[in-house]
Amino acid sequence: MSAESQEQKGNSVVEVSSIPADGSPNEDSTLVTVPLSFKLASILLVSAIGFGSSWSGGITGAMKTTLKKGLKINNTQFALLEASEDFMVTALVLLSGVVTDRIGGASAILYGNVIYTVGSILVAAATTVRSYKFMIFGRVVLALGDIATQIAQYKIFSSWFPPSHGFAATLGLELGIGKIGGFVGKSTANIIAKKTGDFSWVFWTAVFMNLFTNFMTVIFHFFTRYCKRTFKSTPDPATGEELTEKNKKFELGKVLELPWVFWGVMGFSLFETSTAIVFQQNATELAQLRFGTDAVTAGWYTSVLQYAGFFVVPCVGIFIDLLGNRITLMVVCGAGVFLSMCLANWATTTRGTAAAFGIYAVAYSFGPTTIIDSIRTSLWHSSVFGSAYACKITMNNAMNIIVRILTGVLQDSSPASDPYKKVTPVYVVLSVLSFVVSLTMLTLFLLSKTSMGKTSSIYVDIGRLQWTRKQRLTRGNLMNERKLIVGGGEEGYGEQGSKMKRLSKICFGALMCLVLGSWVAYFWGVATGNNE
Repeated sequence: MSAESQEQKGNSVVEVSSIPADGSPNEDSTLVTVPLSFKLASILLVSAIGFGSSWSGGITGAMKTTLKKGLKINNTQFALLEASEDFMVTALVLLSGVVTDRIGGASAILYGNVIYTVGSILVAAATTVRSYKFMIFGRVVLALGDIATQIAQYKIFSSWFPPSHGFAATLGLELGIGKIGGFVGKSTANIIAKKTGDFSWVFWTAVFMNLFTNFMTVIFHFFTRYCKRTFKSTPDPATGEELTEKNKKFELGKVLELPWVFWGVMGFSLFETSTAIVFQQNATELAQLRFGTDAVTAGWYTSVLQYAGFFVVPCVGIFIDLLGNRITLMVVCGAGVFLSMCLANWATTTRGTAAAFGIYAVAYSFGPTTIIDSIRTSLWHSSVFGSAYACKITMNNAMNIIVRILTGVLQDSSPASDPYKKVTPVYVVLSVLSFVVSLTMLTLFLLSKTSMGKTSSIYVDIGRLQWTRKQRLTRGNLMNERKLIVGGGEEGYGEQGSKMKRLSKICFGALMCLVLGSWVAYFWGVATGNNE
């Protein structure tokens, strides 16, 4: 008898157990369901890993003014520094997502954090010798590690928690702890630089934080190995699908045929997430200008306002798991971010800017959990969640390259008295587009139900995002039937399924065009000398 027994369901493989080579009883008699205590332990371990990476991730934006002075660079060059990491992500993260689906999140997060630490050492060394080009190289290496870890942690969660049964709450807790890490990193960055007299110590502190992250990653690696030998796979209580951490083979066909609802969520994230990332990059400097304060005080202001919603995020996750209404939350998030960007653009006084930051902090708290959980819920096959999430990261980073370089050029061309005069309108445009996409999705959901009590053919597709836990449990048969029509992954499942396939491939092609456009923008920055 082989050492491992596997059960195949559709095209994905569920690893059921490990069986001793001496012919012990089969897995059904030796394995038990994963207990809640082990699930909670996995959440805490991954959250500890995320805390360290979130701490490191917030410091560059907080140090924008200090870095520009220390490295003697302008706004466009700083934007190119940030875009270098985004460029690597767009080039490799899709491949990383497919590989993570194949080898599992626990293995990917282990090697990813090691590479990330090497990159953080190079970045710290670059700031020590005050080399802009060296820092770009360090950020590229940093990105290689970040590519693996971003996908791996959520892939792990998706293999333990089904939609509406803990996945969103788990995300909320991890993202909430990540917000605390981001707050600590961003608020203390300028303090460390000021107290030590050398801003490079901020980045060396990040190296020490990454060593802690590696330690927690090693513990988690052995933890997951034990769990695989001891516990059964977790089934989705609504559909019966077995959740997998890794697949028997690469699922490239399913990646090219992701559901149309997934691409709707991507459309919302395209504008909302890009608004948030680019706005946060410039928030500390904007606070310095609008509040008339130094970098340390501005860092505290923006940290409190941006991360004060850490306690809201877990509550959002619990709400989604119990009551669904993911599209409704997208509308709330989109409206709030749009309002805050309008205030940042037109209410340029101290009070107006403070109100913009405060509204943004609350509104943005609804975004990440809702988007990631919606991606997971929209999929017909959980086995390709890593690849689907990689598509999101690719899209956001491609958009970030374009917007960051655009806003960097606009800021350099703005009057010295108001350097963000031409930048904040870009935030307004992006945020209003995210709001429009969310309203469009909500309208489609409402129109998919007729007044006679019947539903259209797309009701199940988009309704999954709105259903409560109770509704999802009672409609598992509808999801399975719809999956056979439009998402079965088999040949010849009808004209409707073929149309959905073509639509998905068109959307994937549009994503590739966006990536190519971002590369053009990046190399334009290089060609015009903005990396010198």
